[in-house]
Amino acid sequence: MKQIILITGASSGFGLLTARALAAAGHTVYASMRDVAGRNAANAEAVLKEAAERQVDLRVVELDVTSEASAEAAVKTIVDRDGRLDVLVHNAGHMVFGPAEAFTAEQYAQLYDVNVLGTQRVNRAALPVMRAQGRGLLLWVSSSSTRGGTPPFLAPYFAAKAAMDSLAVSYAGELTRFGIETSIMVPGAFTRGTNHFAHADKPSDEPRAAAYMDGPYKGMPDTILKGLAALEPADADAGEVATKIVEVVGLPFGKRPFRVHVDPSQDGAEIVSGVADRMRRELFWRAGIEDLLTVRAG
Repeated sequence: MKQIILITGASSGFGLLTARALAAAGHTVYASMRDVAGRNAANAEAVLKEAAERQVDLRVVELDVTSEASAEAAVKTIVDRDGRLDVLVHNAGHMVFGPAEAFTAEQYAQLYDVNVLGTQRVNRAALPVMRAQGRGLLLWVSSSSTRGGTPPFLAPYFAAKAAMDSLAVSYAGELTRFGIETSIMVPGAFTRGTNHFAHADKPSDEPRAAAYMDGPYKGMPDTILKGLAALEPADADAGEVATKIVEVVGLPFGKRPFRVHVDPSQDGAEIVSGVADRMRRELFWRAGIEDLLTVRAG
């Protein structure tokens, strides 16, 4: 069934790959990005050109997840045009790389603003629409770093993704009675096919960073990145994340999985998440709220 889908952070990486794949599957897809008339003008133009060439329903909408007004405007644009919003893909995010101590509190706050608070702003814009419909899907793009192996120098990003994942889990139980499903996509550390590592920000406190990088951790960033790349099979394809998202969206109502891992490097997150999600289910049963585990038509 054709669905109306909004994807945050769709100018590149997993977001753009997913937008293309969902549009190719026959859905109406809004690839959102900030500043479509400025810094992302070329990306927006490329998306629209591709849509015309491939004759798919792939559109562009302005959405800055750090702005409540922008989130509200984006959702209103979609609903005014299509009358509904079936799927929201929380993909927008940003990465940083460097010693945890060398990032200022303001840098941490900025990262949380995008990776965590951004999902809340868009939820507050989209959920009233989905609740009124009595049907919807929130699909959160998490990270294996939330529960898998966590190499150093990525602390702010890992912490933000863990917070977002926790928010997704909590939202899940609060939305089932409205007919809104939750699915959490968990990609591993793809070092190719996205711009995460290439566009990662660095600590602003350079003297503190130097205490690590010019001291006992000299050369460690290259060692970490090479090590992660070595764990990744030669045929690892970031596009597999988009393929899995298409599969989840295409499943019948009530049959979508709570969590899906796409981790060619197998960093252990699937094992740990499996235990954590099982304990969540068991707690719900013990507390007598097991009906919140099952979505029902709103």
